[in-house]
Amino acid sequence: MTAKTHATPRQLRPELEHEYARSPDLGYESPTEVGFVRCLAHGFPTPLARWHYHDEYELHLITATSGKVFVGDWIGPFQPGQLVLTGPRLPHNWVSMDLPQGGVPLRDLVIQFSHEPLVRASDTIPELAEVLPLLERAKHGIEFFGLSDAAEAHWHKVKATRGLRRFTAFCDFMCDLAACTDYRLLSAVQLQSTDDDASLDQIDAVVSRITEHLADEHSAAALAAALGMSESRFSRFFRRATGNTFTDFVNRVRISRACQLLMDSEQQVTHICYEVGFNNVANFNRRFLEIKGMTPSEFRKQSLTRFRGAV
Repeated sequence: MTAKTHATPRQLRPELEHEYARSPDLGYESPTEVGFVRCLAHGFPTPLARWHYHDEYELHLITATSGKVFVGDWIGPFQPGQLVLTGPRLPHNWVSMDLPQGGVPLRDLVIQFSHEPLVRASDTIPELAEVLPLLERAKHGIEFFGLSDAAEAHWHKVKATRGLRRFTAFCDFMCDLAACTDYRLLSAVQLQSTDDDASLDQIDAVVSRITEHLADEHSAAALAAALGMSESRFSRFFRRATGNTFTDFVNRVRISRACQLLMDSEQQVTHICYEVGFNNVANFNRRFLEIKGMTPSEFRKQSLTRFRGAV
């Protein structure tokens, strides 16, 4: 009788990066030498390049090679000069596709920093509050355009300094990022900022209702009535707050959830289609293609390469 062999389960979840794994041998600065802001430079291939997440923000400037970048449910191309800020616990990986034999000694210039110190400090230092909208956007990943040369100069200035001078150089870098208007969010759905707390609460309630009951039918007319608005007023209100029409927003939330299921489970595409609220596969495939630029099956196939890169 032949013994049964058990296949190793396919990895579906990102790896959590712990502090104890951040060895100076891999390029990390020692926590005893630096404080709140930490620089990192590495080549490729490297054990650092894998589908992973951590508690810090991470600013990545790609200096060599091109390939695919994975940030949350985003899959897109990268090339030298790409600048991306990822927020806490947002999974990410860059997979080089044009690697020369032997790899490259330097591919990625990175800055890591934590959330709480900046937020706490902004309570007593109003100037630091200027960076808070940037940090909020970073929850979804931000790709900046036109800043690669300045970003490289900023990185080297931060790297070359310590103490207060490093923090000053870091703040100068953050000022440029916060002021940059040429960027894109790497997430399908994002609420816009508003000065009206009551309106924000209403939108949060609507969004929660949609996201918590994706498979239900969601009618703009019904939600408008629940808020005591006409449908036309609700439509204007919703678009101002989310940047999308109501129908587009619902579709984007559903596709975003579908991406998560395609990446983190082995459910069949048909099952995912109905679970996220689409009533037929053809419509699901069409909307997915419109929003993600590929079919659900192709998205799942490409997403499997997010685990590549580690030695």
